[in-house]
Amino acid sequence: MTAINDHDVSKFLEVLKQAYGYDFTDYASASISRRITHFMTVKAMDELSNLEKALLADEHLFEQFIQDLSVNVTAMFRDPLFFKSIREKVIERLATYPYIKIWVAGCSTGEEVYSLAILLYEAGYLDRTIIYATDINQHCLHTAREGIYSVERMKEYTLNYQLSGGSRSFSDYYLVKYNSVMFDPALRKNIVFSPHNLATDSCFNEFQMILCRNVLIYFNKDLQERVFNLFYESLCPFGYLALGSRESLLFSSKRKYFEDVDQREKIYRKLV
Repeated sequence: MTAINDHDVSKFLEVLKQAYGYDFTDYASASISRRITHFMTVKAMDELSNLEKALLADEHLFEQFIQDLSVNVTAMFRDPLFFKSIREKVIERLATYPYIKIWVAGCSTGEEVYSLAILLYEAGYLDRTIIYATDINQHCLHTAREGIYSVERMKEYTLNYQLSGGSRSFSDYYLVKYNSVMFDPALRKNIVFSPHNLATDSCFNEFQMILCRNVLIYFNKDLQERVFNLFYESLCPFGYLALGSRESLLFSSKRKYFEDVDQREKIYRKLV
């Protein structure tokens, strides 16, 4: 396969942006090139130009391409100390609002959304909360809406739940059927799953908390700054921004408008 260079990738992404409205032009170049190369290998394509022609001619293939470009690594209560911090340092403060609105940006297949719903349920606040769960990947959103996952991961998820401070029986939250589990529909009733592209879409509500983890690391600095501005505009005064340990506000122009809630887990509170 012919090696692809940054210039050709930029032109390729611009063509897709004009054709489909999906903007990957400010994604980290090394990451996006690696994923394009992987997709070309799977589809047995030697030239980037051939991939471009195929994607423009076949919307179904383009949907597959979007799924391959999206990073969908997730788990229930992934990084339990992060959820423990949310449980101990954020949830009770959110309860001071008469109605709680939360945005999970880049929700992938939904495991962390259901984890958050469980935290709110156990604290007694889920009934007055609405969680907006968004992602660019329609296939992931479909899985998230279904709330059906592999039974093989329940042992891992149960341990994560316990390490996050959960004290109930995790199995109370799902039903087992064959090799899958379905999470309680009561957790889903206050969740709105919707497509949203952080690279191009704008603010759509005001939130008391925004959770976005392992998404920004795939963006370049310019796109990261755009997203931080979007989050800042979308948070109410004293609202919470939860990024997790792998990402940070450190080099953003908006850093001065936030205070630390948990330095290790990169949870912040908006000041003004």
